[in-house]
Amino acid sequence: MAADLIITGATIRTSDPTRPVAQALAVGNGRILAVGDIDDVLALRDESTVVRDLGGAAVYPGFVDVHTHHALAGRTELFELTLPPSLTLDEILAKVRDQAAGLPEDAWIIGGVIASTLLPTLGNTASRLLLDEASGGRPVMIVEDSRHNRWANTRALELAGIRADNIPEGGVTVLDAADGTPTGVLFEAAGIPVQEAYDAGGGLTAEQHVAASRRGVEIANSYGITAFQDAGVSVDILAALADLDRSGDLDSWVVSSLLINDEIFGFAPLGVPLLEQGESYRTAHHRPDFVKIFLDGVPPARTASFLEPYLPDDAHGAHFHGSTTMTGDELYGWLRLVAQQGRGAKIHCTGDGSAHLVLEVVERLRGEGFTDTRFHIAHGQFLATTDIPRLAELRVTADISPFIWFPGVIPQALADVLGTERVEHLQPNRALIDSGALVSGGSDWPVSESPNPLEGMQGLVTRADPLRRVPGTLWPEQAITAEEALQVFTINSAIAMGLDDVTGSITPGKSADFVVLDRDVIAGPADTIIDGRVRETWFAGRRVYEAQG
Repeated sequence: MAADLIITGATIRTSDPTRPVAQALAVGNGRILAVGDIDDVLALRDESTVVRDLGGAAVYPGFVDVHTHHALAGRTELFELTLPPSLTLDEILAKVRDQAAGLPEDAWIIGGVIASTLLPTLGNTASRLLLDEASGGRPVMIVEDSRHNRWANTRALELAGIRADNIPEGGVTVLDAADGTPTGVLFEAAGIPVQEAYDAGGGLTAEQHVAASRRGVEIANSYGITAFQDAGVSVDILAALADLDRSGDLDSWVVSSLLINDEIFGFAPLGVPLLEQGESYRTAHHRPDFVKIFLDGVPPARTASFLEPYLPDDAHGAHFHGSTTMTGDELYGWLRLVAQQGRGAKIHCTGDGSAHLVLEVVERLRGEGFTDTRFHIAHGQFLATTDIPRLAELRVTADISPFIWFPGVIPQALADVLGTERVEHLQPNRALIDSGALVSGGSDWPVSESPNPLEGMQGLVTRADPLRRVPGTLWPEQAITAEEALQVFTINSAIAMGLDDVTGSITPGKSADFVVLDRDVIAGPADTIIDGRVRETWFAGRRVYEAQG
């Protein structure tokens, strides 16, 4: 078969251990035909073949993001108020005031984010009244940087039915210390009634959901991403992805995670009813193959589960460990059902206590013969030392998000509740890889400000802030090599998602998914990986992104 395209003049890093580096590659009918030496690949040329010399650029496999929320990111950009997490309260109020000026009197103002370090200072009536004034009485709901917690104003609370005598059962509703009324600071599931009130008042249309997914994929493509796992989807998102693919407009492999429980999004249906619908949205490039379980929350809100207690405070005392959303038996029941259906499971664990519980349950399931089921510990930023080798032993994937652990706002918020020493031992990635665990890379975008894999790769290698905003390093002994970091964001994530048969490496027979960079960042200084620029992104043999200028 003659090639449609042959690429030469580039350093080609394949993420294929049988041939890690090559001189040329050939593409035909949307697939990789050959990769190797120039003369061998050029043998596939005929008069119709396009031959491109890239003049010293680099070609890597299309990046694979194992943990993202593409539709949420697209929706945020297209339809919501965007707030950088660095804003002060006065700056946030000014943005809300500007947004309100052009809206009808009853229109919602939805947006984010506010810094997790700012949220505790907003838990009072005075701050809520400031938000009321800025919005002109319009309902407001703003999420903080973990996207697990919300700040709502008085009108939004009224529409959600949240009052002093009607507090949501789930999560934590922060009350004013003086007057006992809800302040609008809502942790975890306590914010879901506000989300539901917004959705009941209109929410997004089906067309807007499609637009949000399309925009999320477009942005991902611009960073070289050609495959991703959405870590928590609704029926609306499933439908949008299927619609895009059936019309030929889905420029990425997508694995969806169907929500078993929901601590933050306000989606419905969940659990078995959603699993029963999921298969109807399967298309050529969209695989609803996973479930998502929230097993705990986030440490700054003290909703993550830890083996050792949090630092004491007035509300929780000296022996508070947090808790999981399910008992071990409940988690076992869900994971056994999932395994019987042939699906994988991504389990949100931000504390070492929840991660430990997952490993206990998976060990039980492996012993019952469920040897092939894919299980992900999502985030896994804290792991007990004795649990690190168990991930490899039990074939549990570490889904890590190096975008949010490097020095900055979130580590400071963690230190405030856990202490500096524990936070200095975040993300034991070197130990995980050395133990034989599969480590896969996820952005958790839009919790991270962008899905740029080069940002995550640099953080893994330098253990420093790739954006150069905050000095210092975080447990530098856990650094990995640049070659390993590339694997984390390509073949490792593809294996974790069950896509390694079609993508994740530049291997003959696989989909022609690759990214063209202006330089070989793997060979350069580790602290300049992020300076690489994506020139082109190719998916299934089609160029789906080209940089301008």
